[in-house]
Amino acid sequence: MKRFELKSISENAIDSALEKAVWYRALNEPLEAESICRDVLVVDPDHQLATSTLLLALTDQFARGLGQRIRESRELAKSLKSDYEKEYYAGLIAERRAKSQYDKGIPGCGHLAYEGLEEAMAHYEKAQKLSPEGKDDAVLRWNTCARIINGHPDIEPAPASQSEPLELE
Repeated sequence: MKRFELKSISENAIDSALEKAVWYRALNEPLEAESICRDVLVVDPDHQLATSTLLLALTDQFARGLGQRIRESRELAKSLKSDYEKEYYAGLIAERRAKSQYDKGIPGCGHLAYEGLEEAMAHYEKAQKLSPEGKDDAVLRWNTCARIINGHPDIEPAPASQSEPLELE
């Protein structure tokens, strides 16, 4: 089977490419956004916007059950330079993973969702403490998690008798 060698974009095209990646995410085309971000990161491996946009494009794909996406997005979050962004994006990953698990409707998924949302809320609380003045994104996400838990009685902690938490990817 024929394989293709990827082409490089120019450094001058980075801003325009990232605008397209944001649009592709908005159009629910995360694979296209992911590809663009990877192209940018080949040219500028430390580009923070490309890193965070790639992370978001990967989390957009959690519902497809792609476990490697979860691992890679966690690594990307750790590579961010800002402590605020590290915590914020770690929370976002946990939140999106929890919602993805809950949407699968598998028995016990309410417990998994609770654990994931609780983890996300802990990251958002840390991010809130590091947040720049006037930036309440972490508070908004924390409140979303709280509303999800409060609005779904089946999203609750696992019974104390359950020794090992279930793990779905």
